[in-house]
Amino acid sequence: MIAIDSSAMIAFLSGEKGAIADAAARALEQQHACLPPVVLAELLSEPTLPAGVAALLKALPRLDISDGYWERAGALRRAVLKKSLRARLADSLIAQSCIDHRVPLATADRDFRHFQSLGLIVLQA
Repeated sequence: MIAIDSSAMIAFLSGEKGAIADAAARALEQQHACLPPVVLAELLSEPTLPAGVAALLKALPRLDISDGYWERAGALRRAVLKKSLRARLADSLIAQSCIDHRVPLATADRDFRHFQSLGLIVLQA
């Protein structure tokens, strides 16, 4: 499985060319794509999202939230912030979902690199 971040899904859906859009396309074609719950919420919150795209997103497998998730996510974010690095809450939640399930994250967002030393596997361009 490969978790797809909002940036990678948007790149794919908008027809962009590049490694991240291609990674998302391959994962979707091979039915290896999954979404962290926060990514699904981010994507579905787009006011102009076509209904067909919303249906596609809702049909993708999701990474379940397990017991202790919120505590682990808080500790993960704290660990990054202690290094004086950027750790947005949504990114921390996405990273923790991927770490919990041991799945790599396809993303164009460079802020996820701050979570790599803490167990996140990042597929970036």
